[in-house]
Amino acid sequence: MTGLAPLLDRLAETLGPDGILTDPDSLRLHGSDLLDEGADCAFVVRPATVEALAEAVGLIGRAGIAMAPRGGGLTYVRGYTPADRRFAAIDLSRLDRVIAVSEEDMTITVEAGATWKQIHDALAPLGLRLPFFGTFSGSRATVGGGLSNGALFLGTARHVSAAEAVVGMEVVLADGSILHTGQRAVARAPRPFLRTFGPDTTGLFVHDAGALGIKARVTLRLIPAPGHFGYLSFGFERQADGIAALCEVARSDLAEDAYLMDADKTRSALSGPTDLLRDVRMLAKVAGQERGLLKGLRAGAKLALAGRSFIAAGCHSLHLVLAGRSEAAIAADRQAARAIAARFGGRELPDSIPRAGRADLFPPVRDMILGPLADRWIALNAKVPHSEAQRLTAAVEALLARRQSALDAAGVTVSRLITVMGTHAFSYEPVLNWRDAWLPLHRDVLGPATRLDEPPAAPDARALVMEVREELIALFAQLGAASNQIGRTYPYASVLRPQARALLEALKRAVDPEGLMNPGALELG
Repeated sequence: MTGLAPLLDRLAETLGPDGILTDPDSLRLHGSDLLDEGADCAFVVRPATVEALAEAVGLIGRAGIAMAPRGGGLTYVRGYTPADRRFAAIDLSRLDRVIAVSEEDMTITVEAGATWKQIHDALAPLGLRLPFFGTFSGSRATVGGGLSNGALFLGTARHVSAAEAVVGMEVVLADGSILHTGQRAVARAPRPFLRTFGPDTTGLFVHDAGALGIKARVTLRLIPAPGHFGYLSFGFERQADGIAALCEVARSDLAEDAYLMDADKTRSALSGPTDLLRDVRMLAKVAGQERGLLKGLRAGAKLALAGRSFIAAGCHSLHLVLAGRSEAAIAADRQAARAIAARFGGRELPDSIPRAGRADLFPPVRDMILGPLADRWIALNAKVPHSEAQRLTAAVEALLARRQSALDAAGVTVSRLITVMGTHAFSYEPVLNWRDAWLPLHRDVLGPATRLDEPPAAPDARALVMEVREELIALFAQLGAASNQIGRTYPYASVLRPQARALLEALKRAVDPEGLMNPGALELG
């Protein structure tokens, strides 16, 4: 650290006493994610203003030190942990302000460290919402991290992802300069409102894994919050039938959320330790989200009667959230969805899972950082067009079947979460769970007061998980699938056509000529 002393002194002057961390615990935490640990973090900067962020990045860049931006930290793709270079972690958690909401222009501008929950809470009293409005981890996951890594889920079946909602950004480049994208790139533009006046410069910095710059401020477009909702669940004996129904629901634009769980995933969602107080609170939330006292009481009673064990063994369950401007619109969409499910052999189930999910939009991350047995988990994902959905899932299932005996012997379970993105894309997510010692990020999220017992280290099970993970990643690449959260996990530059790769590498050289911004992400130096 001695050689860094002059730089650290300058950074402390710029960032203030709370703006820089060098203690071993902080370095260990910022050198880890939910996959592994051990990246060589030299120091952590925590700017509280965009101007301080730009100045700090400029200082670090001129010193020739690599840097990596970090939002909520909830990644399992080595997204902010360079593998072979000492680096500075740029922690954006203090850049969390909602800067402006324009009801007239229907936009919101936030700092990149703002969480999805913060944004939702700021908009709800105004009757407004983002189109895609967050992940279930949105109480900690940030808008900057989500835009760097293709955040999905709440609203995805209709509105796709965070990327589609962005109007423009302010991005800090490796030299500390600030680049404006979208209409704000025009010198006299008074405010951000349009993304594509000329080439889409905003799109260059979406889903870039932080390899091109650090998102500082983001403007997103708004929609009126839907006034009416409906919930449906269906069970299918065969995964293929559930997938066919899910894809048809997507093409029909019937749902805001639409996802298929296998039996293991469903049981996992329902099998957490029974907590009477939490269950009562959930019933209260479900009742509270329904309009009218009698309707709310009926909804709560329906959830209570369904309980946690209504999913039969071997049942693939499809869950839908419908949203519209009127009860009549919801009724029409419900009828259409039931017809689709029936066509593929679906049986209607109690709607407990989608109803509870929307009642508790952003649960504490500590409740999801581990599996139901205090086990670790990692997820992988592949996106393909609907026409390739069955081919993708068949190939993945065949790979997992070949590995099943080894997975069983090691105590590794695999569940699947399958969803859709707008009318045009299908997403398949296998999740591997195993009992193993936790990582620094697990312990940080759980906090010292956790009542969970950490399992002993399981190096053999972990090695098997990593082997199967690599095989799945290679299969996804072979099938030409897309993925969110690319980081350093999924091949990107190496699978591009030559002209596309040349353009990407030229862009990297233009915005980061020394290769200091999150080196290795997207397979870029």
